Amino acid sequence: MVNAEPNVTVTVDGLYKSYSDQKRVVPAVRGVSFTIREGEFYTLLGPSGCGKTTTMRCVAGLEHANRGEISVHGQLVSSPAKNVFVPPNKRDIGMVFQSYAIWPHMTVFQNVAFPLKVAGIKTRSKEMRDRVEEALALVEMTEYVDRFATQLSGGQQQRLALARALVRRPALLLLDEPLSNLDARLRDTMRTELRAIQRRLGITTLYVTHDQTEALSMSTRIAVMENGEIVQEATPRELYNAPANAFVAEFLGVSNRIPCTVVEIDGANVCTVETSFGTVRLSGASGTARGAKGVVTIRPEHLRLHRSSDGTPNAFAAHVRSVQFYGEQSECHVEVNGVALRVRVPSDAEFVHGDDVWLELPVLSCRLIAEEA
Repeated sequence: MVNAEPNVTVTVDGLYKSYSDQKRVVPAVRGVSFTIREGEFYTLLGPSGCGKTTTMRCVAGLEHANRGEISVHGQLVSSPAKNVFVPPNKRDIGMVFQSYAIWPHMTVFQNVAFPLKVAGIKTRSKEMRDRVEEALALVEMTEYVDRFATQLSGGQQQRLALARALVRRPALLLLDEPLSNLDARLRDTMRTELRAIQRRLGITTLYVTHDQTEALSMSTRIAVMENGEIVQEATPRELYNAPANAFVAEFLGVSNRIPCTVVEIDGANVCTVETSFGTVRLSGASGTARGAKGVVTIRPEHLRLHRSSDGTPNAFAAHVRSVQFYGEQSECHVEVNGVALRVRVPSDAEFVHGDDVWLELPVLSCRLIAEEA
């Protein structure tokens, strides 16, 4: 069981949720456990159908879990075993849905004021007016107070939904893919603004997304989900640089994968593996046995191209098959003894199709992922 701590806002312990589908039981969440510390921006990341939104909906009280316990600020809000289920409006949460779910027949003021009205605050009271104005100021929407929702742009509607979630001053903010309906440029802007607001308020946030860029750029910690389970939980930098398995490595950006066999291990968490183009030294090999099969993973931006070897460790003769220019960088497709790898280099690097080069796999940038049984 996950123990409650004074600075923990959310505790999810052994959460299970399944659905019935044509006389079959389909598991959506399978034994998920995590805690979110006060003020954290915690993200559930994974592909469609992995259980991330179902997990959030259980935290919100929009779904009834089959097993497990959920606590918010020390209050047990869901436990089938103890016959506890606190309804959503009693959980001290604010939520922004993917569709925003704002009311088109209401003005901006009326949309934001609605949660306060439901909570029993008088419509024309000074308290309601002050709290609505405070929430709108946070998202820079004060000048639109009298507009109807249908007169707002996509970005303004997203801010309105956020203001409505914040007006109750909840202990926990839940965000279910709130940027997915925005165009790419506006999504970039809103990522920055949303994270800045969260930091300024210090509000504990649970975020759901399938977008690895959103997760990496905004989160304090990320839980990567696959098939209803958390397969790795870590900070963005740790996840990106040291993925626990092939799924995490591939889901968090492009990763080169090189099949290998472990041939030597030393006591410094470093090992030597045999690949189709030679032996490679790499780090991050704890718990690995000699003779074990696996893959070397390395990000394209961590590989390096040289005109000569100069005795560089982990350097191999390679051939540039193609170069694609992307403005701020170029991507070279190189081949090493029949193995195709992608290498990202600065845009001013003068490599061209047909170049013979030396490809370096920096020891500290390589990771070994054991072959899954």
